[in-house]
Amino acid sequence: MAQIVERPLSEYNSKLKLKGFNAFRIESDGNATRLYSRKDFYKICLTTGRSIINYADKSYREEDTILFFGNPHIPYSWETLSSQYVGYTCLFSEEFFNHSERTESLLQSPLFKIDGTPILKITELKRLNLNGIFDKMIEEQESEYAFKDDLIRNYINLILHEALKMKPSENFVQHKNGAARLTSVFLELLERQFPIESPDSPLQLNSPQGYAQVLSVHVNSLNRAVKEITGKSTSALIADRILVEAKALLQHTDWNISEIAYALGFEYPTYFNNFFKKHVGTNPKALR
Repeated sequence: MAQIVERPLSEYNSKLKLKGFNAFRIESDGNATRLYSRKDFYKICLTTGRSIINYADKSYREEDTILFFGNPHIPYSWETLSSQYVGYTCLFSEEFFNHSERTESLLQSPLFKIDGTPILKITELKRLNLNGIFDKMIEEQESEYAFKDDLIRNYINLILHEALKMKPSENFVQHKNGAARLTSVFLELLERQFPIESPDSPLQLNSPQGYAQVLSVHVNSLNRAVKEITGKSTSALIADRILVEAKALLQHTDWNISEIAYALGFEYPTYFNNFFKKHVGTNPKALR
């Protein structure tokens, strides 16, 4: 499977068929996954073929037809084993999908949870039914219908409800070293928070507690695993990555210090100045 490339917001938004949504056939647009930033979009994928999917702390080895649900906050990777791989993919942002409390609750369902059921086995009859729904979404996104956003959201809801009635796949292999896997998931999630593309889209995760909450683990468990594998604390790794980003923003943007501080999750510029001086030995202006 092609490696997913992170793109600036302005670039991938302009390439999506609708703002915050895109659907396509995998066999006809193999490079389409390059047009979105995975940290912003939920993903539903209906595929037929052999593959290995690493999702959070589990690895799934799948054959035939599956329905996969990707959460932008949970790291996953996909290795295609088949020479031929066909199906559909639909991408949607939380902003596009959430137009009521009812729809928001579906994103909190087991389908998108780190300890939930992201992969479902699909029968041939169910595959044909889901193919029809994906085809309707693809057709609708090209139409001129004034309310096509609402109609597409209904199609997404229909897929989610159909999925919630099914049983999850059980073809997962638990990693022997749970600490190593949890640390790997944390590090990938940490890296996915960057680069910071705009002062208007500040860093959301900047503490061990925040990462633990997203990963659905106790912060003490996360800290123990990270320390065991890396020899560093969770806080230190987060601080190191924020510092790398701070230096890049200072050297390669014209944002003022206050904008950079806010973009990196600091409530006040003074906090950022103190943080920077503690780790670098000088203030941000000196580096600039």
